Amino acid sequence: MSQRVLRIKPSATLAVDAKAKELKRQGKNVISFGSGEPDFTSPAGAMKYAEEAIKRGETHYTPNPGILELREEICAYYGSRFGLTYEPSQVVVASGAKPSIYEALAAIVDPGDEVVLMAPTWVSYIEQVGLVDGKTVIVDTVNNGFMPKIEDIEKALTAKTVALLLNSPSNPSGMMFNEEMIRQVGKLAIEHDLWVIWDEIYEQLVYDGVQHYNPVQLMPELKDRTIIINGVSKAYAMTGWRIGYSIAPKEVAAKISNFQSHLTSNPAAVSQWAALGAMRESGEDVIRMRRSFEQRRDLICSLLADMPHIEFPRPEGAFYVFVDIRKCLGKQYAGKVLIDDLAFCDQLLDSELVAVVPGSAFLTPGYIRLSYACSEETIKEGMKRLKRFLEQIK
Repeated sequence: MSQRVLRIKPSATLAVDAKAKELKRQGKNVISFGSGEPDFTSPAGAMKYAEEAIKRGETHYTPNPGILELREEICAYYGSRFGLTYEPSQVVVASGAKPSIYEALAAIVDPGDEVVLMAPTWVSYIEQVGLVDGKTVIVDTVNNGFMPKIEDIEKALTAKTVALLLNSPSNPSGMMFNEEMIRQVGKLAIEHDLWVIWDEIYEQLVYDGVQHYNPVQLMPELKDRTIIINGVSKAYAMTGWRIGYSIAPKEVAAKISNFQSHLTSNPAAVSQWAALGAMRESGEDVIRMRRSFEQRRDLICSLLADMPHIEFPRPEGAFYVFVDIRKCLGKQYAGKVLIDDLAFCDQLLDSELVAVVPGSAFLTPGYIRLSYACSEETIKEGMKRLKRFLEQIK
């Protein structure tokens, strides 16, 4: 086998989810906070457009970058949401936001080029940079409330740096780049002639009236060096439809589309029509789901606040809480030493049948990620088990 595939580490989130599902299959009452997947059914607008597309016989190849109607709708959305003007030729629809990120990296990274990431960072960024033979340079944000210091980003830059890969709201921490930080990062990108890959897949899932900003919205001069990543999976509860997209300068978008033509061809035709229906008709559904996520965020944070040994920042967006368990490590549970966050997660699953993702997967050992994209009943029962587990650590 190739060294490329041998270097790849399996997705920790999917691995946790798979282990939890296997235990459930065995009849065990497992509660999983592992997968970042809304528990809502996709909205009626998506279902209607999909059904109509099937009846029309929309079961063939579409244009490689996606149907024109969907690309036009994406442009309209960015116009109304952020006041930005894009043309359909700048949009490439892909089989999920994850392929969109990979295609963007493939378009701008040569072997040995460096891409700067902020830790904690989403698990697949690291592997995808490796898949295009690039190198990741990590800026640690743990001691600054999970927001980078601009001087630390600048120190990470070298002559080989080609891009900053940024995610706001963040998976796994739920924290967001504020206006000042985005402007500082934007100035760095211009001064050092860098690309910005801006992953805002959770941009509609923000709470407490916090404002989500797009870099190009704040600094139009970034438009020619920014690749935006978004999709319908999270906000519209459409993970299984597999529709994401990138928005880029026209020349780069053309190269991304050409790359995709040899990788996957167009995304599924019916899924594209479903995405169009969601974006056109499901705004109220997004608001309803966002309110539910905010209530769940409040619930899980209130329950976690009453537990020993742990600390956590209150997430501003997405649907994750990133919990500091470092005070638990080196201590014992049922006679077993919890040597690291991996051991903590294994013991929690084995003893209380609660699945969470270790922070090591996000380059931040000593933490765990909890997804609250599940029912309030699930959160209550799962937090009861977690508290019982923590109270037995000595």
